[in-house]
Amino acid sequence: MPRIPLGDWVDSGVNWLVDHLSWLFDAIRAVMEGMYDGIDAVLAAPEPLLMAGILGVIAWWLRGLLGGVLAFAGFALVDSLDLWDRAMSTLALVLVATVIALVISIPLGIWAARSKTVSAAVRPVLDLLQTMPSMVLLIPAMLFFGLGTAAGVVATLIFALAPGVRMTELGIRQVDAELVEAAEAFGTTPRDTLWRVQLPLALPTIMAGVNQVIMLGLSMVVIAGMVGTGGLGGAVNEAIGQLDIGYGFEAGVGIVVLAIYLDRVTGALGTQLSPLGRRAAAKTRTTTWSYRPRPVVAVAGVVALALVAGGLGIFGSSGTSEASGTDVGRGKEINIGYIPWDEGIASTFLWKELLERRGFKVKTTQYAAGPLYTGLATGQLDFETDSWLPTTHAEYWKKYGDKLDDLGKWYGPTSLELSVPSYVKDVNSLADLKDHASEFDGKIVGIEPSAGMMGLLKDKVLKSYGLQDKYQVVDGSTPAMLAELKRAYAKKQPVVVTLWSPHWAYSDYDLKKLKDPAGAWGKGDGVHTLARKGFADDNPEVGAWLKDFSMTEKQLTGLEAQIQKAGKGKEQDAVRTWLKQHPGQADKWAPIDRKGHESQAAG
Repeated sequence: MPRIPLGDWVDSGVNWLVDHLSWLFDAIRAVMEGMYDGIDAVLAAPEPLLMAGILGVIAWWLRGLLGGVLAFAGFALVDSLDLWDRAMSTLALVLVATVIALVISIPLGIWAARSKTVSAAVRPVLDLLQTMPSMVLLIPAMLFFGLGTAAGVVATLIFALAPGVRMTELGIRQVDAELVEAAEAFGTTPRDTLWRVQLPLALPTIMAGVNQVIMLGLSMVVIAGMVGTGGLGGAVNEAIGQLDIGYGFEAGVGIVVLAIYLDRVTGALGTQLSPLGRRAAAKTRTTTWSYRPRPVVAVAGVVALALVAGGLGIFGSSGTSEASGTDVGRGKEINIGYIPWDEGIASTFLWKELLERRGFKVKTTQYAAGPLYTGLATGQLDFETDSWLPTTHAEYWKKYGDKLDDLGKWYGPTSLELSVPSYVKDVNSLADLKDHASEFDGKIVGIEPSAGMMGLLKDKVLKSYGLQDKYQVVDGSTPAMLAELKRAYAKKQPVVVTLWSPHWAYSDYDLKKLKDPAGAWGKGDGVHTLARKGFADDNPEVGAWLKDFSMTEKQLTGLEAQIQKAGKGKEQDAVRTWLKQHPGQADKWAPIDRKGHESQAAG
């Protein structure tokens, strides 16, 4: 049967939409980012414990005293894990996605409930949205809306849309037909029947749909973190990229706290809004822990907390830090993206510190390789410092190279290799693998299939040593490969993995790089800095610094070791410590004409 080019048709359609409706997507993006920024500013303005108190008062009003105390304790825990800002960003993203999803889903559900034709037409679309892998939704969202909040909101609301439509339709259809007929018999218009009979009675089911929309939105934020939405999803992705189990667990706890809070609050809100729910609640015996204040008391509590916050001056400061050194940047913003590889983390936070010392305002965001290159090509990111060319990132350069500027190699050559633990005997070169296939179960643990290293391994390296029939290359991801290495190493089991130098795995594990006598891997890559088109022209001094930048192996590994020692979240502190140990190095990498700038400032 001939192959149907469905994927090609989808690609063509997406390209047409991007080319012809970019103005519409830009407008939608501006609205979404405006909503997000507004909500995030409100949530992040008070000090964490004050905001935790406000959220606790809301839970007290809806769930009772015990609910309020537990809500405050949960959010206090999030603050103690140093995840408050990320949690509020995630909450803002979920709220925006939920509001937009409900604005679309509830009217659509009402329409579907009142029209069998609409219901039949909508059902397969909802089936598609619910069964489509959530990762797939990120691709069009990223292409239409770029990186960041808007793409995350769109992917989240699309993923969470279906329950809102289905539960609204179900709730209205379940209203007793005799009640509807009675209303119509008394001359009630269809609109009044909907508003006064069907919606009030369907409200518990509709609120259950709202609850599901929120829960699905929260489940999507981790995936959305791959396109730079930040928040707790970004923290989880950072932990995955660096195989940091502890940090990933902490971020997961933050998501659990948000999920439980929103689940309980929306469930209680549905009870409060429903006439039947209010009657049932009124019959329930009130205890000390289930006591709920009147709405006016809850509002007064929130206002009192806000006034106390204002009087004590404990609202967060939005001031910017002063640059140490000549203010070349004058507060200009620069966005740097990075892949969670050690040399990428080290060089990114090094340049963040150098540029901030020169007066720039720098934002750093972690991405997977695909979104990183997309962000550079679309101009949403200014530069990144960890492109392995010409081999490892060859596919990305082939696709986006004409939209990027190569500012040169700052480290290299690197090397690609297959490695085994040192306890594996009699395997010292690629040629030795042929006679030991059964020992490794005929598997080579690989990384992302799109990486140039994987293509080179499958197309050239295996064939050079006659291994193509004896080994299967297991496609996966860098974190998955490192996890498999960690598991096998702990059990002293044989394993062969794809690795490269420099890499921290060689300092954490005792590994052997398999020799390559045939030279199948080639000479190795250089680590390049890539920038969006025109970045160096817009920022000539920064462009000159990046073009002249280089690090020795001793400098790079020393900085990486300092960052590893400092721990998660303290990368820039580690960079500052390292620069203090290497006086004058900052001025070599980012030189300035102090006299010229001082006279310019005086004039």
